[in-house]
Amino acid sequence: MIYVFIDEFTPCLRDSITLELVQTEAVAVVRKSFLSKFNPENHWYVKWGELSEDYEIYALVLKGTAGVQGLVALQKDEQSKAAFIAWMVTAPENNKLLVDKPRYYGVGGHLFAIAASKSIEWGYGGAMHGFAANEELLKHYQSAFGAEHIGALHPYQFYIPPDDGAKITEEYDYEWTRASL
Repeated sequence: MIYVFIDEFTPCLRDSITLELVQTEAVAVVRKSFLSKFNPENHWYVKWGELSEDYEIYALVLKGTAGVQGLVALQKDEQSKAAFIAWMVTAPENNKLLVDKPRYYGVGGHLFAIAASKSIEWGYGGAMHGFAANEELLKHYQSAFGAEHIGALHPYQFYIPPDDGAKITEEYDYEWTRASL
């Protein structure tokens, strides 16, 4: 399920207090012990530690820190020739569904860029699909990324074609780090 808004197309995250651009990194998350602190009780929607065996999980962090600004769980979908986005969530302080003013702008777009990058790496050209949490988010992804409504497996299932997915990677700037959490 995907619970993110695309609030700004910004190459880096923008601090809502200082308005400064903040550099980011994408980090593979492999330790269940690290992921176990991200759960519904503290507004991360799902028990991330229980997802770790079925999906590749990536965190968007502020460069040089372990401060997680968002998480995305991905899976290769060879049948669809696309990356399947199983879960995508911003940190509670960045989640427009929970706060009036996010701490950092641009988190949702960066998470989609991570998914698109993995899609390209896996040979799917940027194609990805997933389930928006509600109709408002589905329409938001259609507007922001040219997502197509599929609705076959879930009422808010969408697909982002390869060319549109590849364009997302051009909008956002982050580094992949070799380290893992």
